[in-house]
Amino acid sequence: MRPKLAAHHGLVMLLLLATANSAYAEGERELYLLHCGGCHRPHGYGAEPEVPGLRDALGKMVQVEGGRDYLIRVPGAAQSPITDRELQRIVNWILLEFNADTLPPDFTPLSLQEVSMARTNVLADPLKFRQQLWRQVLATSQ
Repeated sequence: MRPKLAAHHGLVMLLLLATANSAYAEGERELYLLHCGGCHRPHGYGAEPEVPGLRDALGKMVQVEGGRDYLIRVPGAAQSPITDRELQRIVNWILLEFNADTLPPDFTPLSLQEVSMARTNVLADPLKFRQQLWRQVLATSQ
């Protein structure tokens, strides 16, 4: 291969790799699989009791005070090495994809500002907070 052609070939390959990577990370499902699916599994069933499932119940959780923030504040979400916008996209995707049947009729997706603010508020005891939320969920569903 000629030197000029080899350099051009290398540049084309670099551009293809960069484009493939950014295209792969574009979709919410792909973001979920990359950053959440390892623990919560590809279809969101988790591995109870250590890793909670993300299906159906979260739609009820967002209906009680603190529920929306909790989804952002759990350590796996708040401390993940992703941007606030990526976290917003992932959580909204989880809610709409895995919890559509339990979301309230007037549900509005989490905003970027809401995610950014909640993420800065460290959740000291996520298990205790989750139990409190579930007590609220149960109290409102009776």
